[in-house]
Amino acid sequence: MNKKLEQYILDNSTAEDPILEDLYRQTHIRFVNPNMASGHLQGKFLEFISGMISPENILEIGTFTGYSAICLAKGLRPGGKLITLESNDELASFSSSYFKRAGLADVIIPMTGNAIEIIPGLDLMFDLVFIDGDKREYIEYYKLIIDKVKTGGFILADNVLWGGKVIDTDTRDPQTLGVINFNNFISLEQSVEKLILPIRDGIMIIRKK
Repeated sequence: MNKKLEQYILDNSTAEDPILEDLYRQTHIRFVNPNMASGHLQGKFLEFISGMISPENILEIGTFTGYSAICLAKGLRPGGKLITLESNDELASFSSSYFKRAGLADVIIPMTGNAIEIIPGLDLMFDLVFIDGDKREYIEYYKLIIDKVKTGGFILADNVLWGGKVIDTDTRDPQTLGVINFNNFISLEQSVEKLILPIRDGIMIIRKK
């Protein structure tokens, strides 16, 4: 997106939560690939979607430093909880410290490990799932969670435009192929409705019929 246009959008939107602003800044100072953090525009979108659904249970695949988890958790109904899965155990103390600062440590449940191994053991039905893990595994994530999503529930898949590389049909990059194959797979799924929005790096909204 044009930087001036993006700034105009941000200037005319609700200001970023100071805790999230600090989390985003510290992510860029301390970690590799800081662009993996959702940031203000996408984060506010996630917060709005969660708030509209008012979910009882949310599953997030890919915590990173916790920005999106905080945004999603803000929309939970009273008594609700968010389970967030992260493969990198070195990020856990950082993200947990911000969950606490945001006053959400009692509703966000961080789990460390391989999502493909963890998900089958989750004995819950989810109103909302956010997929933002290894792009090569998106289809597998979907297959594992679709039966754990309530009828009428939503799945959000991040990075589905992958920097525009999804239109490069000759690519051999495994991450790009993972996104392309996922998009193609979902386009043929008859049990869901789907829509790709060009927000940041592309978010697909999937609704279970």
